Amino acid sequence: MTDNASNDFSLPVAGVPAGPLAGRVAVITGASAGIGAATAHRFAAAGAAVALLGRRSGLLEDLAATLREEHSAEVLPLAVDVTDPAALTAAASTIRAALGRPDLVVANAGVMLGAPFDEADTAEWDQMIDVNLRGLLATGRAFIADLLDAAEAGRAADLVNLGSIAAEVIFADYPVYGATKAAVTQLTRNLRASLGPRGVRVRSVDPAFAITELGAGMAHEATRVGLAEMRSAITTITAEDVADAITYSVAVPARINIAALTVVPTQLG
Repeated sequence: MTDNASNDFSLPVAGVPAGPLAGRVAVITGASAGIGAATAHRFAAAGAAVALLGRRSGLLEDLAATLREEHSAEVLPLAVDVTDPAALTAAASTIRAALGRPDLVVANAGVMLGAPFDEADTAEWDQMIDVNLRGLLATGRAFIADLLDAAEAGRAADLVNLGSIAAEVIFADYPVYGATKAAVTQLTRNLRASLGPRGVRVRSVDPAFAITELGAGMAHEATRVGLAEMRSAITTITAEDVADAITYSVAVPARINIAALTVVPTQLG
């Protein structure tokens, strides 16, 4: 596991519920694995109470048990599909009752399903639009009142949207994925303009070629193989690297918003 960035800010030792995020209540979608799970580890180590949202309840329960054991963290695993706004609203109520009002939300849930435009299964287009865009919108809406409440009380309040360099860089076989991430980028910019003056820090985090399960489920075999080849051609980044960047961005003083972060392998420049 690559962990180079973790020395850039102070994290508490395992088992001690203190650190730069002590007292904060975090919500992470897509927390079952990958960047979501890695971010949950970082937040718990930094002292936050963490609500884990995802579709795979078994993985969430296992992660929650690990976080409690390793970090003495308050953790709430909730099986939630972000494409179901009513389920997100119910989850928000459960989180408030169990952990308190969230002041830190990471909208991480996403899918990447590539294929040439003329060969793609259009059901995969619908899935990406539903999860990457509608799910992200529903997540922000479910918790925005909590974030505004935290800001009004003078506390740090963060909404972190996971984007991708595919929002800006052309990948020929990922046109719809890139379109959904471009929408995330523009949405985040507009939310910064509307929510920043009200004290809520909104940012996008755009990784590239992170080694996660993202893309493993795409139906188009040639594109799936091509992704593996691209990842193997360079020294890639890890989910933990991205989680370190996210944690740093939310741990800075409330007067600062690190508005956008692009996290890429050094070989990409």
